[in-house]
Amino acid sequence: MKIMMIAAGDSIHAVRWANVFIDKGHDVDFVTLANHRPGIDSFSERVKLYYLKHRGSKGYYLNALELHRIWKRISPDVVNVHYASGYGMLARLAGLRKTVLSVWGSDVYEFPYKNKIANRIVTKNLKGADAIASTSKCMEAQVEKLIGAASKPIIITPFGVDVNQFCPSEKDSYSNEKKEFTFGIVKKLTYKYGIDYVIKAYAILLDRYMELEDKKLPFPKLFICGKGENKGDFEKLRDKLGLHDYVTIKGYIPHDKIPDVIRSIDVFCLGSNDSESFGVAAVEAMACGIPIVATDVDGFKEVMVDGYTGYIVPRKDEKAMADKMWELYLDADKRREFGMNGRQHVLKNYSWDDNVSTLVTLLEEVSKKGD
Repeated sequence: MKIMMIAAGDSIHAVRWANVFIDKGHDVDFVTLANHRPGIDSFSERVKLYYLKHRGSKGYYLNALELHRIWKRISPDVVNVHYASGYGMLARLAGLRKTVLSVWGSDVYEFPYKNKIANRIVTKNLKGADAIASTSKCMEAQVEKLIGAASKPIIITPFGVDVNQFCPSEKDSYSNEKKEFTFGIVKKLTYKYGIDYVIKAYAILLDRYMELEDKKLPFPKLFICGKGENKGDFEKLRDKLGLHDYVTIKGYIPHDKIPDVIRSIDVFCLGSNDSESFGVAAVEAMACGIPIVATDVDGFKEVMVDGYTGYIVPRKDEKAMADKMWELYLDADKRREFGMNGRQHVLKNYSWDDNVSTLVTLLEEVSKKGD
């Protein structure tokens, strides 16, 4: 099958989809804006890349004719467009046919509510596709709010993980017989993802540790990793709370290095305070056998099982998060139980190979439309 992908080339998620289509024996022509060239995470050599000349938000309008010409020249069996706002609009204006529109999150949760024009744009883009792929049931419901229930095929294609790459450590990592204990998060460093609440929760936990008379437990630290525009703000908050020596904040790391980082963490902490369309960070941590404390946003509630793979706490409540972090810090048996449960939960529901097969099947069905 010849697949034409239209998406941001600097997104690891888009790179992963393109590369896995290649691995499954399909041809992939990937079209992106010139300012979305791939960065650290690279495409397979067999992915054919096309860069549209007009950059920025205007490019979603001005590149329509060029995109149509590329589409005619390639003559793909099916088109997979990622993101319902910008690239979704570009594909619609270009008049492409046999399209599957993959929605990601903010494109249907946030963009449509900026104003009436934005709402109209996204609604038209969604209705213009032959089928829609959503990574979660909660996002499927959000799409239906915009276009109406049963008005368009919406297929759930969870963004799973490679369970061979994201896997538990070979050694027992749940014991408290070590010098340090690591709470951690690998996430985009923005306020939307509640990094500040994780830092505040850790500060509460550290105070409790300092009050212990018998400090036989390993010293608790916090490790934060990711890129984002609010990294400097979080560093300032860390220093203001006197946590400079205990909280490490690092920048972006390549996707293939993430499993090792996650395995170095004892309890994974997710503080999102806004929409989380699919909790891929939680799935990656569970696949590695790491227990989780996460907030009650839709994406985490869908992929986790509260009290079984970790704990779900109210968003924007650092005290509630600190309480569950402290509980898991004290209880090695509970960490082991949650970690093993999480691994099995991912194997059953979020295996990358199974999720890829679901999307490929959808693409094949749309490719036959009108034949």
